[in-house]
Amino acid sequence: MHHTIPPHRYFPYLTWTDIDAMPDRENVVIVQPLGAIEQHGPHLPLVVDSAICTTVLGKALAQLDPSIPAYSLPPLYYGKSNEHWHFPGTITLSADTLLRVLSDIAESVYRAGFRKLVLLNAHGGQPQVLEIAARDLHLAHPNLMVFPLFVWAVPNCAVDLLTAKELELGIHAGDAETSLMLSILPDRVRMERAQAEFPQNLPTDSWLTMEGALPFAWVTRDLSASGVLGDPTVATVEKGDRLLASLANSWAIALEDIYRFRQPSAASE
Repeated sequence: MHHTIPPHRYFPYLTWTDIDAMPDRENVVIVQPLGAIEQHGPHLPLVVDSAICTTVLGKALAQLDPSIPAYSLPPLYYGKSNEHWHFPGTITLSADTLLRVLSDIAESVYRAGFRKLVLLNAHGGQPQVLEIAARDLHLAHPNLMVFPLFVWAVPNCAVDLLTAKELELGIHAGDAETSLMLSILPDRVRMERAQAEFPQNLPTDSWLTMEGALPFAWVTRDLSASGVLGDPTVATVEKGDRLLASLANSWAIALEDIYRFRQPSAASE
């Protein structure tokens, strides 16, 4: 049931007495992996984001210093994916439902005595929801430290492996995600079906962009007939192996930073 998470780091394998006896619970790092079940073109399975998040986290936890207490909750496979719902197979939660689920999970974690919760997300359609949840939870419990984090936000080798066009526009089922899936679940990648498609008719001579400082709202079918945004045809397992290793290495460092983190306070003693 732990999949790629090291079994000794998998929260559901603990007993209540293990948790009750756990020292320094306020600094134990609890990680909630978040993904999605959504279309990723004709060549990739629906589970891409969830698979990437869980595998990166698992490899990071395997590298983490054994003296640092950190545990993974079961992955939350469903996310806010309504930008993809015109493609069959996508299963989506509303933003309100996702907020409520995250709030309930966090309240349970808090009730157990933990004070550091990482929301580790691999789906590009929901970082804002996680940020809202994190801020509201910290307001409700000032001693609860919540980290709304994106799996791709740490230093990684993508810039050395992908073209400039792919780095800018290949945001879904392109080279990076396909290469990672060739490394993670190669038997579920159908490279014979892979096709490149980049968004057409984007604003030119304009400050407005698909994603950036001045974005416009879009759904996937506005930009792609296949559901792909990028070029998966150039993906390789070698790129995937390198991406996976670099992401895992960086997340091991980030998790150690979170363990050592103390909430800033400007309040006078």
